Amino acid sequence: MAVACCTGVFQRALGVVPSLIKKPLLSSLVLERRIATTRMADTIADPTQRKLMEEQCILVDENDTVVGNASKLDCHRRVNIEAKGMLHRAFSVFLFNTKGELLLQERANSKVTFPGFVTNTCCSHPLHVKGELENEPLASGVKRAAQRRVNYELGVPVDQLPVDSFNFLGRVHYRAMSDGEWGEHEMDYVLFVQKDVDLAPNDNEVRKVEYVSLADFPSYLEKCKASGVPVTPWFDLIGENLLVEWWKKLDTIASIADSSEIHRFV
Repeated sequence: MAVACCTGVFQRALGVVPSLIKKPLLSSLVLERRIATTRMADTIADPTQRKLMEEQCILVDENDTVVGNASKLDCHRRVNIEAKGMLHRAFSVFLFNTKGELLLQERANSKVTFPGFVTNTCCSHPLHVKGELENEPLASGVKRAAQRRVNYELGVPVDQLPVDSFNFLGRVHYRAMSDGEWGEHEMDYVLFVQKDVDLAPNDNEVRKVEYVSLADFPSYLEKCKASGVPVTPWFDLIGENLLVEWWKKLDTIASIADSSEIHRFV
């Protein structure tokens, strides 16, 4: 105690303010990681998409237990997925009109991962923030995030898609690489909703949209692949393995929801 007191007196005598004393420098490893992240961000041409990569995603383990958070950029860096197994929470919205047709989108070319790919209505991430991190009851945080992103990407007014209109059917754990730098490793919550909505797509997110019927869906996917139009890996997995059977039960979809199920494709 005396030593600490004398040290303080000695610092003041020298005109040194304790709070201004230099702290140890960051380790070289931490600095290298920060520099690498900054360089990766600088490779993203679109300023809006670059800014969105700063958002904090929810890191989870293979049982979907929250273990931390990381930037959207770090979550999608291929090196973090392959070397560290970084896994984050996500969602895939499947929006149907009252005729039972599914709204699909083609992702804008400005997107960082899978630009120009055909995919389901909306796919994004709940953030590590109050209101989206909480997940009870029945994926409430994810549903709030879905409402936010459908509004942002497709311009659907929030009052047309209340949080309780989303049906949580289950989760899909998958991993897929976009290119040499970027990829996906997600615990993907599948959300169904049936509403007639107004659309005003954000062209920084969505290139085009269209509705597809259940009868036309299998041939639609085949035509995409045959003509070289890419399909996002999560949509391809869900489309090939789960979507059609769920779609057939659209009128009673709430009754088949299984919040405990994790469909694994890794």
